[in-house]
Formats: sequence, C-alpha cells, structure tokens
Amino acid sequence: NPSFFLKESFKKAVNAAQPSKILSSFLPDLPKGEVLVVGAGKAAASMASAVEDAWGNKTDLRGLVLTRYEHGLPLKKIKCLEAGHPVPDKAGEEAAKEIYSAVKQLTSKDLLLVLVSGGGSSLLSLPVDGITNEDLKIVTKQLLTSGAPITDINIVRKHLSKIQGGNLALASKAKVVSLIISDVVGDDPTDIASGPCAPDPSTFEDAMGVIKRWGVDAPDSIINFLNKGMEGKVEETPKPGDPRLNHSENHIIATARESLSSVSAYAHSYGINTICMGDAITGEAKDVGEVIAGWARELVLFPKKDFEIPILLLSGGECTVTVTGNGRGGRCAEFLLSTALKIELLGIQDRVYGLAADTDGIDGVSPHAGVFFDPDSIRRVRSMGVDPRACLDNNDALGVFEPLANVITTGPTRTNVNDFRAILII
Repeated sequence: NPSFFLKESFKKAVNAAQPSKILSSFLPDLPKGEVLVVGAGKAAASMASAVEDAWGNKTDLRGLVLTRYEHGLPLKKIKCLEAGHPVPDKAGEEAAKEIYSAVKQLTSKDLLLVLVSGGGSSLLSLPVDGITNEDLKIVTKQLLTSGAPITDINIVRKHLSKIQGGNLALASKAKVVSLIISDVVGDDPTDIASGPCAPDPSTFEDAMGVIKRWGVDAPDSIINFLNKGMEGKVEETPKPGDPRLNHSENHIIATARESLSSVSAYAHSYGINTICMGDAITGEAKDVGEVIAGWARELVLFPKKDFEIPILLLSGGECTVTVTGNGRGGRCAEFLLSTALKIELLGIQDRVYGLAADTDGIDGVSPHAGVFFDPDSIRRVRSMGVDPRACLDNNDALGVFEPLANVITTGPTRTNVNDFRAILII
C-alpha cells in the first residue's frame, strides 16, 4: 500500500530526531559547581526528559524549560512550563523572566545547559525595556501572514529581545553549552529559536529593513527602539568573533537532513530508489508544489537509467504561505494540494502518491501534522461537490483533505526538524 508506506516514512523521519535517542551523546562533562538546565522550543520537554535520564542520578539538576501549549511532559527535577506559539503571550514572558534571572545568578564554576529547538523564538519572548509583549504580538502576527521567511522574522525578534541574539549567553558567568534541534534551513545556530546563545550577524538596520520590506505596520514603540539602535543609542547584539561569547558552545544534535537520510535508507530496504532534493527547498508553498509536480512528470515520462521507477522524491525545508483567503490549511497541506492539482493537469495522476507533514506534529495552525493524496483523491473530492482549485485559492487545503479523511494527526511529537515532503512515483 503506497499511502501506508508514505505514512511509515514520515514516522521514520520523526523518530530520527527524537531527543531520547540522540541527546545523551552530546552532553558535556559535569562541572565542579551546579547545573542549570534551561530551554525553549517544541522539543524542550522531551530534551529535558533526556537530560534527566542521562544525568538525573549523577548531579543535582535544576532548571526550567518552556514549550508550546500541549507539548509539556511531567519531569522529575526540571520545571516544564507551557506558553504561546507562534504568537508570544504573557506566560512566555513570565517564564522567560524566570530563566533570565536564574542565568544571571550562576558563577564560573557552574554549567548552563541550554536546550534549543524550533518555536523558541516566540516562547522566549522577553521584550527589551520600553516594549510590551502586546507590541511584539502585533509585529509577529503581521510578519507571519506577510510571507516573510523565518530568518527575516527572527532578525526582528533578536533586536527586540533581552534573551535572543546571543544575549542569554552574555548574561551567564558560567560555561554555556547549547544543544540544538534544527528546524531552519542551513542549521545555523543564530537562526534557530533566534539564537539565544549564538552570535548575531544581523543589525538594527537589517531589522528595520525587514519591517519595511514586508509592509509591517509596527507600533511606534518598536520603530522608535529600532531607530535608537540604528543611531547607536542602544547596544547591538553580540556579533561573530565577540570575545564575550568565548564561553558559549553551540552543538546541532538533529537536522532535517538526518531525518531525510533515514527515510532514504528505509525506502531502499523496500527496493525503492530515492532522489533527495535536500532540506533547503523553500518558497511560496503553491509555487514549490508546482515545481515538485514538474519533477514528477519528468520522472514518469522520461525515465532514466539511474532513476528507475518506483522512486521516492524527498525534500525538507519550510515553505511560506501568503494568506489572502480565509480557509483552513497549513503550509504542508497547501503545498500538497498545489502538487496534486498540477500532477492532474500534467496527466500523470495515476502514477503518483504524495505526503507532506510537519515533524513537530502541527502544520502551521492546523490540528493535523499533514496530509496525503493518492491517484484517486482529486477525482473523489470533486465527486463530493468540493472544488479543489477554489480551495487552494482560498488557502483552504483542509477543505479538500478533511472530507477525504486524508489527514495525518499525531498530536505533538515533541521534536521539530521542519517539514517532510515525499512524492512516490510507481
């Protein structure tokens, strides 16, 4: 069953990024003093649980990790709190204050272990003085619906935060070791959860450029603060090479590429060839869907010796959706609906199956991790009286996939290496 194979492939991708399997081998030596564990992101609770499993009997652990609502776990020694994502809220601000205060009390004999994963940017929302969380919310919401890539959004966040852009590491007298699960193309620590312990190459000028480029109507308090930064009246975030960050190490422990590799191996065990397009496939979801469909057509109509059918076309990354309609979807669902419609238009639908899902278990603001289609999906949904093209135009991909029951609902996976996309040609 090709659809079952695709769903199992998605499970393999998620399992390859589970902290319980990978984190312990990256832990540093224990310090003379105490260990403070802090963290933020969709994987924060499962990462903290893995630390407790590895170190719980060896040292006195304490700390606080912050994760998205419904992503928490009961922990023995480390406190786990939940807060708002992707838009920051008061709970996140209060927890971030507690983390910042605890970090400032450490001494040079101690160790600060920072557990970082995607989603940490909005969760660790401790705004600079003079800016409210409400101001941050307004800007974040506008950036999220503008089509701005996550790297642009994070440039703004880093310049409005007391914690991000390397500022958390600056606040620590103790050695800092960050363990990072990457959900960002390029796996650069400065881009993941807005790099709380990594140097920040971006500037106040860059942040203002993002606000202007994406037409954000930012509150006066934010514009005034960014202007002060550009005039040199507010200190910049620490830059690459800043000696004040010499005590801070950043280690990437899981990536989308590793998850894609594990799925390639799984496919090969079934005699299915793979083409991995890598983890940097980004852009507007509808457009990326059409491009991938074009690749599928090439493989169906013009088979090559090295790419014999059956073949699995894999990619990862994070698409964007410029929201103009009022439907329900998510970037994975929108991508896959666009792919399915283009495949039908190209006349190859009888040969192609597809799946797209977010490894964190939540596709944007959708209740599902993702969706899938088979050769009959578009014809079936039309027979139900649904117009899939109109749904795509209205950002309403779930209006197609939910009536078909072609949704994948996992709940929080407590990890996050971004989107997983698989097109199977038979």
